[in-house]
Amino acid sequence: MKIDNGRARPPGASKARSKTNGSATRPYLLLLALFVASCAAPDTRHHLVISAREQKLAVLDRGNLTAIYPVSTSKFGLGDWAGSSSTPLGELEVAEKIGDNAPPGAVFKDRRRTGEIVVPNSPGRDPIVTRILWLRGREAQNANAFARYIYIHGTPEEWKVGSAASYGCIRMRSNDIIQLYDIVGVGAPVTIVDAPLTAAIPGYVPRGTLVLR
Repeated sequence: MKIDNGRARPPGASKARSKTNGSATRPYLLLLALFVASCAAPDTRHHLVISAREQKLAVLDRGNLTAIYPVSTSKFGLGDWAGSSSTPLGELEVAEKIGDNAPPGAVFKDRRRTGEIVVPNSPGRDPIVTRILWLRGREAQNANAFARYIYIHGTPEEWKVGSAASYGCIRMRSNDIIQLYDIVGVGAPVTIVDAPLTAAIPGYVPRGTLVLR
């Protein structure tokens, strides 16, 4: 008879070993990963400034201008009333990012990929493509933006980029939205103005502008 921690075991009986069930821990690890992701710090490093007047989007990195892209805001004007197709003004933020690793021209419907890919400037085609940055308003003047599905997204109508042509969203060329998507994170502030970028970005002087001293 063997004694194990004060308990008798019959001769030849093996000591039972405690085994951890790996499959049982997986749901907890998944929940932990989701919790950590939800607690990720918002992107306070970058700031997007969109000029509806000039149809341009500027990227600021810690206040320094790093890039300017052409865009298309709404052809129906500016505003945020429910049911409208206008582009909201004011202070917003990137609420969600959708489209990781999707190829250029990948079509999205209700923020899900359909499996279709549309090449730039395909005649008669105007879906949301490539990437989506879903915006949330931070002010009363743009409080409906998230519910109205106001995005910064890719468009196959690249020949219209640079002029007001959307139904409320901010459209970009596919290559440009991929670059922007990889730069900014959730929580990044977005400012949309009905003014030139020079009025919205302190110290910004367009290239080729004569500066008088």
